[in-house]
Amino acid sequence: MKTAYYKEYSHFLQREMEFKVYGHAGKPCLVFPAQDGRFYDWENFRMVEVTDYLLEEGRLQYFCVDSIDWETWSDQYGDPRGRALRHEAWYHYVVEELVPRIYEINTLSNGGKVASGILTTGCSMGGMHAANFFFRRPDLFDGCISLSGVFNSRMFFGDYMDDIIYNNAPEVYLRNLANDHPYVDLYNRSYIVLCCGQGAWEDEMIASSKEMKRILEEKGIHAWIDFWGYDVNHDWPWWQKQLPYFLEKIV
Repeated sequence: MKTAYYKEYSHFLQREMEFKVYGHAGKPCLVFPAQDGRFYDWENFRMVEVTDYLLEEGRLQYFCVDSIDWETWSDQYGDPRGRALRHEAWYHYVVEELVPRIYEINTLSNGGKVASGILTTGCSMGGMHAANFFFRRPDLFDGCISLSGVFNSRMFFGDYMDDIIYNNAPEVYLRNLANDHPYVDLYNRSYIVLCCGQGAWEDEMIASSKEMKRILEEKGIHAWIDFWGYDVNHDWPWWQKQLPYFLEKIV
């Protein structure tokens, strides 16, 4: 399998950021690591291995981004406004610096053919990020597979809310989305999967996914909200089963 490592300077974050690419061609997929995770976790936790046949067949190309969660969502004793601002800087790094690089690398990989959009995915907090980036920018991203994500800010920011947190909490901003907003049509041209188990450590994710199901149905947004069994825990062995199950239906 072809792999490539990149370390490039981000003007938004004012530091060098790392990412890794897996696969020689195919649908570009932006991978967000789990909470406080790194760009190499997708490989270390066997998520690349369990989908290697899709990569080898040229159907899929992973772009694994680095997180700064420890400065933002995870820093629960930090100043909430400062944490929010730092997250938004990371958001702009992804959409304004990394996404153009994804298109550049992927277009070269596909012989000059430009992808129609980028798929997002991730587990746990990575699933939250995957959904949020998709719902914020359906002009850039045309699909989402969120595994065991939570879609509000309460777990990490409590009752604190400002304009930035609002724009990064899909439960909140989608609830207020007009039914005739242009994004609704873009969502309905995309493939949306929100999946979680019903076993250990999934309680918050179940509740959040149920609320997202209610909101999306109310807005006429088509999505696959999938609840797996009561033995399905918030853990890598289950995500290793879920990921190829959904990817096979997309790429």
